[in-house]
Amino acid sequence: MLSENMKAIRKSRGLSQEELAVKLNVVRQTISKWEQGLSVPDSDMLISISEVLETSVSTLLGETVIESRVDDLKVISEKLEIINLQLAQRKTTRRKTFHWLLLSLCAVIVIISAVLIALNSPYLGWNYSDPETAIAGVVFHAFEWLFIRLTPIILIGAIVGVILTRKKV
Repeated sequence: MLSENMKAIRKSRGLSQEELAVKLNVVRQTISKWEQGLSVPDSDMLISISEVLETSVSTLLGETVIESRVDDLKVISEKLEIINLQLAQRKTTRRKTFHWLLLSLCAVIVIISAVLIALNSPYLGWNYSDPETAIAGVVFHAFEWLFIRLTPIILIGAIVGVILTRKKV
């Protein structure tokens, strides 16, 4: 009975033989022998076992103990709680990353806009009779044209994204 009860209680507490052995300052093989009924602990060790397993000596020596489903549910709920915390942390990290990416996008848009305003479309005064200059001028003009038309939409979207992803207090 002792061997069966000890094994059932140890498992219900979520302890391995090794973990129980460490707590009792014995080797794992000793725990294995006790649980197989090949040997029995002395009275002092029996008291130590009952303290580590948080049960009474009479329970260890008494009738067969059935592994508790409540303990299984407790272990499962603890694992679920850990998973939920990890998911919440991952969600917070993603939100922060997205927030800073949107802020960076806003900064890049402002910098490019400032550069374009400062340059004041210098390609308009270029000599377009040279083919290489003509291609470069068309590329610059196409970039500026697209940038000026798309920037307000992108900037507004990025600002809304920054507002929506800010840390809520």
